[in-house]
This record gives sequence, C-alpha cells and structure tokens, in this order.
Amino acid sequence: MLQVNELSGGYGSGLIVRGVSFSVKQGELFGILGPNGSGKTTLLNMISGLTKPASGTIVVKEKPISTYALKELARVVAVLPQMTSSQFAYTVKETVSLGRYAHQTGFFKSWTDEDEAAVQEAMNQTGTSLFADKPLSALSGGERQRVFLAQALAQEPEILLLDEPTNHLDLSFQKDLLDLLKQMTSNGLTVISIFHDLNLASLYCDRLLLMKNGAVHAIGTAADIMKEQHIHDVYDTDVQKQPHPEVPKPQMSLLPARADVQPVEIGEELLEWHSDYISIRPPVPLKTLSSGVIGAGWGWRSAFVNRHVDKNYNLDNFEEEAANYFRERGFDLNETVGMMTAVKMDDVAYRRKVRDDVSVFVVTTAGVGNAVDVTRQRTSWKEKNKPGTINIWVFANGKLSEEAFVQGLMTATEAKAKALADAGVCDPETGTIATGTSTDSILIAATQRGAYQQFAGSITPLGIAIGLAVYESVTEALEKSSRRKAIR
Repeated sequence: MLQVNELSGGYGSGLIVRGVSFSVKQGELFGILGPNGSGKTTLLNMISGLTKPASGTIVVKEKPISTYALKELARVVAVLPQMTSSQFAYTVKETVSLGRYAHQTGFFKSWTDEDEAAVQEAMNQTGTSLFADKPLSALSGGERQRVFLAQALAQEPEILLLDEPTNHLDLSFQKDLLDLLKQMTSNGLTVISIFHDLNLASLYCDRLLLMKNGAVHAIGTAADIMKEQHIHDVYDTDVQKQPHPEVPKPQMSLLPARADVQPVEIGEELLEWHSDYISIRPPVPLKTLSSGVIGAGWGWRSAFVNRHVDKNYNLDNFEEEAANYFRERGFDLNETVGMMTAVKMDDVAYRRKVRDDVSVFVVTTAGVGNAVDVTRQRTSWKEKNKPGTINIWVFANGKLSEEAFVQGLMTATEAKAKALADAGVCDPETGTIATGTSTDSILIAATQRGAYQQFAGSITPLGIAIGLAVYESVTEALEKSSRRKAIR
C-alpha cells in the first residue's frame, strides 16, 4: 500500500529526516515512535504530500506520490495533524463535511446522498454526532480532536495518517479511538500514526518504526521494538519491560530516580503476635509474589498477615469474609497479603539466614491433617481428614530479579518437600510421603534494596539461605504442631 525508499528531507537547507525506508501493507496499523526532534512529524508531512522530500521516493498504491493530483491524492490519503486550527465559526457537522471536498466534482459542487451518509457515519464512529450543531469553538480540545478525526474519516481514505491522535483525549476516549482504528484496519483501512505513548503503540500497532535523529533506529513488531536497550538508546532514560496482564504485548515502566535506597532488614523484631493472627509491617513496601487469599500474584505490599481460623472453617464466601476480617483490623487490602491456617499462632516457627551479601527471614506455620502426595492420583476427597495448611513467608533482604523470585518459589517448595519427607509425613489416602497439603500458601517478598540477586536456585547464596531457612522453620513448625496434638 505504501513504500518509502531512502527518504530524506526537512525545511530550508537542513535535513531532518535522513535515509528512511519502510513499507506498510494494506490493513496495517503502523506506529512511528521517537523522542521530540527525531523527525516523526516531518516524515509524516512528506508522506502526506505537504512537504517535498529532498531525495528518495514515496510510492502509494504502486504509484509515485509526485504523480498524484491533489484531489486524487486526497481520495486515497487523509491526514489528522497534531495541531489543527479552529479559528473559524463552523459547526461540527460543517467541519466534518469539509472532508467530502475531494469527492466533489464539477464547477458547481452538489451535496449528494453519498456525501451525507459518509459524514453521518464518520460522526457516529467518532461520537461527535451528539454535538453536530455546536460551533467548533464551544468544544473542548479532546472533542475538537474527535471532530477533525471525523473529518478525515469522511474523506473515506484508503490510508489514514495521524500525528499523535490521542493528545487531549481522556483515557476512555483514547481507548475508544484506538479500538475504532484497529477495527477499521480489519476492514482494509491502512493507518500510519505517530505515537507519544510507547505502551499504547505497543498495544495497538501491528508494527513499529523507532526513529532517532531523523533515521531508522529499529523497525519491527512490538516484541522487536519494545526492548529496554532500544528505548534507553533512543530516549536516554531507564525503563523496565513487563508483559501486559491480558494482551500478549510488552509494556514499559519508567524507572524514576530514587533518593532513598538504603538497605532495609526484615527480621524477627518486626513480627507482631496476636491471639488469632501474626503480622509483619515492614518500614517500606516490599515487592511480592504470593498465593495468599488476599493479595495473590505480583504486587507491592506493606503488610503481611497469617490468620488462625477454626478447624471447621468452611465458607463459600471465604474471600469476602477474609477481606472483612483484615479490613476490620486496620489492614488496607490493596497493600496486604493475607493467609489463613487452622494452626495455632503459638506454633509459628521462623529462621533468619545470611549468605554472602544477602539475608532471608522465613516465617512458617505448618499443619498436615490434609497432607497430600501430588504425584499420586486421588480417588476421592476424604472429608474426615483434619484440616491443615503450610504457610511460608520468605522475606529477602536484597534486590531480586523476576527470575530470582520464581526460582525462590521453587527452592522454598523443594525445601518444604524435603522437611515433610524427613518428618515422615504421609498422604493418609495413598500412604506415600506427602509433598505438601491441599491448601498450602507461599510468599516471596523482597525489599528491592541492597545487593542485586539475579538467581535464587539451590546453589546460589540466596537459594541456599532460602532452602535452609524454609527447611528448618517447616521442621520446627511440624514438631510444634505434633506436640500440641500429642498433648490433646
């Protein structure tokens, strides 16, 4: 649909765009990224025919753009510039209707049914029909942006050029606009758009062009372009990549300068004991990966709670009940990891281990009435099994990579299984050594301060510390629980 070959140009005698080449297929949403001054708008102006290139070629539908008459090109290419003048007293509908100019012929222009239908469709698509009779000057910046998009769509182009189209739009209208553009590309419209927001571009674009100093720095899919090194090289800023939670596209987070990054130690002195729960409230939020009833998954948490419940606790709405319990005791659910266990709080065990430049603090409660061997198929669930849960908190005093978080979970789980094996804990149904219980929960939390820990496997300093602390605390917690049962 569009082919750009070794394009260079600018304004006056200076070159802003230097040797840019790329192609765009029909029905593609193609994004152009780059910092201010990188040549994005100049490139778009040359593609639209507003600026004549100094060298290189632009081919639209297999025909050089220089051979198109103005009206002919306008029937193929429509433009929504970054800043559009609105210093005239047209209504919204009159403004949108200007988009039909390229389709009118003859000395005396006539308004046709096709013109009216195109204008109405464009206003409906952009949500501007509700204020069709209002003067443009009475609209907000975001509303005017949508009006000028409707004007471009009324041209019924095959290629739509947009310069930062989400500027001035509220979040919901940004999404609505980009959803609309994405839908229109599935019907054959080709969209080429400059983006200021890297994450929006990644979410919606089929391919991206990343520019630096007027030249192509990289071109490809979002996975190709949204790499930390690329973004750092072009924008000269630190970012961290992570996946979008619902869409298979990468997203970038800015890493602000941190004034206070002094190491923080999580240890026994922070452990708070209550009759029905234990808690830790660290002095700083911790990066957390957990399977708690409250606060599961990734997050930054400022409170950690392990709650005792009666052995007969069995509610269909346990999540709601648990949330109310923690909330009533002053815990912010947005900042809390909450777990539950039938184990008495007096049977808590904890260990602190130091290896090289990292330390860990592990807190464990362990009951094994519902112990299971995960490697054996169970034929039924025995309700007579007594309740039991192994809850493990692992606090790492260091800066962990995401790989280290996941490896830490593996190491802790292996250590738990070894403690169960050495204690001779069996699955009551299969008679084989148990690997855990049916309701175990685990937490890995890191201060993200201090020495960087890339790995937490079983032979690394962090992994060794986790393995020893988990093994010893699970073993002690099992002994305490066993003694309590014997006393009964």
